Amino acid sequence: MKNKVILNRKSPRLKSWDYSKPHWYFVTICTFDHINYFGEIKNGKVVLNNLGLYAEECLKSISDHYKNVEVDYYIIMPNHIHAITIINPVGTCHGMSLQNDCERDDGLRHASTLRKISLGNVIGSFKSAISKWAHTNGFTNFKWQRSFYDRIIRNEKELHQIRKYIVQNPFAWELEKTFPENLEL
Repeated sequence: MKNKVILNRKSPRLKSWDYSKPHWYFVTICTFDHINYFGEIKNGKVVLNNLGLYAEECLKSISDHYKNVEVDYYIIMPNHIHAITIINPVGTCHGMSLQNDCERDDGLRHASTLRKISLGNVIGSFKSAISKWAHTNGFTNFKWQRSFYDRIIRNEKELHQIRKYIVQNPFAWELEKTFPENLEL
């Protein structure tokens, strides 16, 4: 009988936070071993392959599956995805502000059709959909890194900084490849 090593993995989630709570989150999801499964960077722009295009399609359709969840800015990089993910209050409209002052009701969503959902549920479902598609469409070795990283966005200034980071990410990727001495380790 082999000895099994059980690792005590530490969760990257903030213990005191309810991740089903309406809020804005900056999420990073990485591929296993940071393998470039989604495409490449050319001249500071992301060029997605079929798997990257499918991941983008899934990202854009999150609101179709979770009516109180939406994706703001995002970028699909060759080996990871950054997305600002918004969990709105159940039974309210899209476009909640950081201060939770969304009062608009467009009549398209009803509280009875919405359920409380956590950020982990949304990301898990997203990762699962992409994995299933990948394995049936020629990306048989595709795997995700365990879990995901998140940052609870605290204010408008931080939101704008994160949006800027997302937009500049492909350019920064190329700069790091060209000038590796600029990498911070």
